[in-house]
Amino acid sequence: MPSTAVSPEAKLRKARSRNPLDRDANRTGWLFVAPMVLGFALLLFIPLMMALYMSLTDWPLLGEAKFIGLDNYRAIFSDEEFWKVLGNTLYFAVGLVPLNIVLALLLALPLAGKLPGMGIYRTVIFIPVMTSLIVWSIVWKYMFATDSGFINQLLQLVGVTGPSWLYDQQLAMPVVIITSVLKNLGLNMVLFIAALQQVPAHLYEAAKIDGANRFVTFFRVTLPMITHTLFLTIIMTIIGSLKVFGQIYVMTQGGPVGSTKVLVYYIWEKAFKLYEFGYSSALAYVLFVIILALTLIQWGMRKRWVMHES
Repeated sequence: MPSTAVSPEAKLRKARSRNPLDRDANRTGWLFVAPMVLGFALLLFIPLMMALYMSLTDWPLLGEAKFIGLDNYRAIFSDEEFWKVLGNTLYFAVGLVPLNIVLALLLALPLAGKLPGMGIYRTVIFIPVMTSLIVWSIVWKYMFATDSGFINQLLQLVGVTGPSWLYDQQLAMPVVIITSVLKNLGLNMVLFIAALQQVPAHLYEAAKIDGANRFVTFFRVTLPMITHTLFLTIIMTIIGSLKVFGQIYVMTQGGPVGSTKVLVYYIWEKAFKLYEFGYSSALAYVLFVIILALTLIQWGMRKRWVMHES
């Protein structure tokens, strides 16, 4: 005959389910999380599902949507402009990420100390992060103007005729990369400063006793101790570089001759200039898969170089 004994845990759960105080606590908990759950559903999950459905349709702005399955995705991989745009996006990311990380770390090393005036320097470098991206891009667009731009006027003072920065296929993307690095440099710098200030002082004392110079101390003590922050900044900077749009929209409009047209700008162009919402949604999901794949690859490789990861 099967046993009908009830475990103590089951009895406890049953007693709690009958307790009106526990039921009130559960309702209160759900009320607290309800705004976040509703916000997630309305602003993220539902739009994501709608975009996924749109990516499977031929959906113009005016007119009825026609379900076409995976045709948009097939068209993307046979689209020569997509591959050029993807190449521009990777060019931007490869140019921006190392430069941003290295400069932020080099600035953080002296600014992590407690010398007088360090707060002022940190604030000055961080101000561009708080500045509107559109305003920042407009200012730099005029600074790099061909005739009356501040950069070319400085070059004229030393007898050099400045180039047409934003109208040159070879120079436009590097200009956008440099302005983007200067815009977001302060964020990574602050993260590195916080990490550097957490490095135990006794490790530096031990390295000094062993006769290690500054170069050796940096690579044997400082860098390993901040690999967690380095890992975070690399992931955030890569994701941000693949989603670049505002600078391109304001400074170059994807030109000259498409040399600065990146993937997010291409998505915007397809959706809001050519009204190909189905195709642009498929492009957005391709970008999502690219970012997800790169993030997962970095996450899988973290155990090889991030300290204390196992």
